[in-house]
Amino acid sequence: MTVSLPGYGCRLFTKLSVMADSAPSAVYIASPEGDTGKSTVALGMLQMLCATTARVGVFRPITRSTIEPDYILELLLEHSTADIDYAQAIGVTYEQVHADPDAAISEIVMRFHEVAKVCDIVVVVGSDYTDVASPSELRFNARIAVNLGAPVLLVVRGSGRTPQEVGHLAQLCAHELALEHAQLVAIIANRCDPDLLGEVGDALRVVDVPSWTLPEVPLLMAPTMAELCTAIDGEMYSGDPELLHREALKIMVGGMTAEHILERLVDGVVVIAPGDRPDVLLSVVNAHEAEGFPSLSGIIMNGGMLPHPAVARLMHGLKPKLPILTTALGTYDTASAAYRTRGRMSAGSPRKVDTALALMEQRVDAVELLRRIEVPRSSVVTPQMFEYQLIERARADHKRIVLPEGGDDRILRAAGRVLQRKIADLIILGDETTIRARAAELGVDLAAAQVLDPVTSGYLDDFAKEYAQLRAHKGMTVERARETMTDISYFGTMMVHRGIADGMVSGAAHTTAHTIRPSFEIIKTTPGVSTVSSVFLMCLADRVLAYGDCAVVPDPTSDQLSDIAISSAATAARFGIDPRVAMLSYSTGASGSGADVDKVRVATKLVREREPELLVEGPIQYDAAIEPTVATTKLPDSEVAGRATVFVFPDLNTGNNTYKAVQRSAGAVAVGPVLQGLRKPVNDLSRGALVADIVNTVAITAIQAQEQ
Repeated sequence: MTVSLPGYGCRLFTKLSVMADSAPSAVYIASPEGDTGKSTVALGMLQMLCATTARVGVFRPITRSTIEPDYILELLLEHSTADIDYAQAIGVTYEQVHADPDAAISEIVMRFHEVAKVCDIVVVVGSDYTDVASPSELRFNARIAVNLGAPVLLVVRGSGRTPQEVGHLAQLCAHELALEHAQLVAIIANRCDPDLLGEVGDALRVVDVPSWTLPEVPLLMAPTMAELCTAIDGEMYSGDPELLHREALKIMVGGMTAEHILERLVDGVVVIAPGDRPDVLLSVVNAHEAEGFPSLSGIIMNGGMLPHPAVARLMHGLKPKLPILTTALGTYDTASAAYRTRGRMSAGSPRKVDTALALMEQRVDAVELLRRIEVPRSSVVTPQMFEYQLIERARADHKRIVLPEGGDDRILRAAGRVLQRKIADLIILGDETTIRARAAELGVDLAAAQVLDPVTSGYLDDFAKEYAQLRAHKGMTVERARETMTDISYFGTMMVHRGIADGMVSGAAHTTAHTIRPSFEIIKTTPGVSTVSSVFLMCLADRVLAYGDCAVVPDPTSDQLSDIAISSAATAARFGIDPRVAMLSYSTGASGSGADVDKVRVATKLVREREPELLVEGPIQYDAAIEPTVATTKLPDSEVAGRATVFVFPDLNTGNNTYKAVQRSAGAVAVGPVLQGLRKPVNDLSRGALVADIVNTVAITAIQAQEQ
């Protein structure tokens, strides 16, 4: 087949068009200009695909340089699920395109197919007009898309344009793509005026494909303090280095008197002032710390001047967390460099990433978009797919979760992510002024959260009376109960018990015992279950398994093991795992004897008596439970052997070490521990929990609350 393309040689296209029917699955994200926020769309597209497809790869056909890293590609690779590295994901440079376009496309196609071999679908991110912009660049991207067999998702910029201008631009781009025989599947108008989203959407209907609009979000374009420091060739003078990751939402030159500067301060502002203005420096530093004033992003001391030693000593004594930078540049050059600096959404900017994902989740119909690009469905479940499904289920029916450890930065960052992505409603315990001030410093938006101080909340006396009644048999008095209720774990648990919150997540800064002991005393166990236990949801490369108990019961009896098995099977089913229970031991079937094996044998019998419909096997060794070839030899007639999904360990020592061994050696993602057996959901965090772990645990707790 031969297709003639105006203005381009057809030799390469002719040869590659023969492969059209066998082209791998891909989607090509293209734009007609720079500064469209294409990385936001690419990241959201990647997230959608990872929720439904096992191996999602990324490919950048044209990159700026093979020497300097492409920050967009690095970001996307961080979120992809295919086993490809940075070097594999690059096609050619601009220089190669300029030297020989046909040869460049040939190289792009060859390198793309190498990536596609190890992927189910590839997100291809077109050129971004940074180095050379020309009217023909969109058509060249279209030409690449055709040769890759990839449909095009077009991204246009709404900023600075009327809705009619956006519609006209989309129409022109659709025409350009059609000239190259590229398949346009959808349009996203990004960076639109938030007040004109509906009108822009109407204007896009001139093109006969689905379209969506995303608002302009200043945060996504704002530089961090670290990026500003690089732009002004500066150094950090003082402050908390952790806060260099906060975005600067506004730049202000502090050339006026201190009182007028204070009048103009807003959240996220950076004040530029020379080091010989102690009135400005001290006023701004104190304003940042003072209640009732905005939370600033930083100060830049320009002109190469440092504060007078006496002023420096005073500032040091104040111990300001606010980042203060120094630069040798004059006021004009400092302000110009700061204004010109555009923030990058990179792997190291979680707030931007969360904002971008939330935008795409809330503004783009994922089901329709994926249908348009014919995404292949996966029969396996990857960690990313499982995590996405958790968040989607939690978001479908909002529950209110209490987080008692409001003084932990990880909790605050996780809370911001939960609220931004609308996973759950939150109550955070602690001093409201302190928590909101620290959240603002971290660049975390907690406006939608309720912050409650147990001591001043108004609930304390009521909670104390109820706790005294619950523990009256232990001699509890109201006075002692009031003191107990000032403990955040007890207070949070009582909120769940009373229905003020639907669930609780704690343990980032406290022991497991401190987190769950109040639950034993206040919430108590589910009818029919006398044992509170835990399960880890182990996300392997291609499936999710349940491991119990790995965190609570040190040496369970046969009765407790049967409780753990039944609870673990119910938890697994709640999270989409078809429960086939393996009661683990060092012996399989009737081959072994001894107290430890007999305990598991009795527990298995109890499970079968209590839950006749549940598939359970035991005693069984781990290899016989998970590996079909071993199962064929050891238990050939078992419905569980070789296909187990729920693994019940004989004791805490075995369970805890096994889950950690699998987590570290097999690269599994361990979600949990998920507590089970309680009337209402309370979940414990590892004290080494990452922000993502906390977010996942909040989602799990919300889903448990939905079930109840």
